[in-house]
Amino acid sequence: MARVIAITNQKGGVGKTTTAVNLGASLAASEQHTLVIDCDPQGNTTSALGFPKDPARRTLYQALMLDEPIERIILDAQVEGLDLIPSDKNLVGAAVELVNLENREYRLKALVAGIQARYNYVLIDCPPSLDLLTLNALAASDSVLVPIQCEYLALEGVSELLDTLMRLRRTINPSLAIEGILLTMYDDRTTLSKQVAADLRSFFGAQVFETVIPRNVRLAEAPSHGMPVMFYDIHSKGAESYIQLAKEVIANAQKRVGQGIERADSGAGSGSSGTSASAAAGAGSVGSASTSDDSGGNGGSSGSGTV
Repeated sequence: MARVIAITNQKGGVGKTTTAVNLGASLAASEQHTLVIDCDPQGNTTSALGFPKDPARRTLYQALMLDEPIERIILDAQVEGLDLIPSDKNLVGAAVELVNLENREYRLKALVAGIQARYNYVLIDCPPSLDLLTLNALAASDSVLVPIQCEYLALEGVSELLDTLMRLRRTINPSLAIEGILLTMYDDRTTLSKQVAADLRSFFGAQVFETVIPRNVRLAEAPSHGMPVMFYDIHSKGAESYIQLAKEVIANAQKRVGQGIERADSGAGSGSSGTSASAAAGAGSVGSASTSDDSGGNGGSSGSGTV
């Protein structure tokens, strides 16, 4: 059965869509059959994979609200081993229409369950909010991957998100774990990026992926060409980083299989007070999936430069 990973952070502009597209392509290139679900009404993941806006295209909205068979929604993402469930602006309406439905938080989970056996990984790109679409994504997921921009304001968002995940474990999805915290837009030329990375690793320990995603112009350019960065410029720092991230995600999955359990680990170091400390406390309550120490990824304090 596929491991279902929600890529979420209620803060916008932290790299959720970039991660969904490029991690999905990198997993597929590693011979891991992967499905990317665009759960954001903006449809950026859909367009970044080469599908321009098309009102006639069936999307996640039809599957969630109109009972369209999910098999008819899935698109070949033009990358071997990578499929896509597209999105469009109609999903804005779904967030409202779901309110009065029975089992409204589990609609997406039911859809994913029907196709989960076909894939090794299912990645869900969540909207930058904590609405019913995000709740559906978290209810359907085994774990959460949290992209965090290397800026101090991002630390506050981590605290709020992990508090929310803690509540969700009590009510909607008791088995929800943290796949990992991903440092994005890292610039090793700045003291700020290095300090934020060091703080996050101090508080969250093994929950933070070894791989970091650098600020990289190729990552920004690739969506305009409708392709993942590894097909736009395989030698760019962005492409190399997402390939390393895919290796780390696969290594973590192999660890879980080898252990026969999903190891819970707070990953939080000691801290005094403030936002980061409260975030760490939330992380300990949520639990995590362990991250690999030998993935070959970039270290937090010596990440890749820019292209």
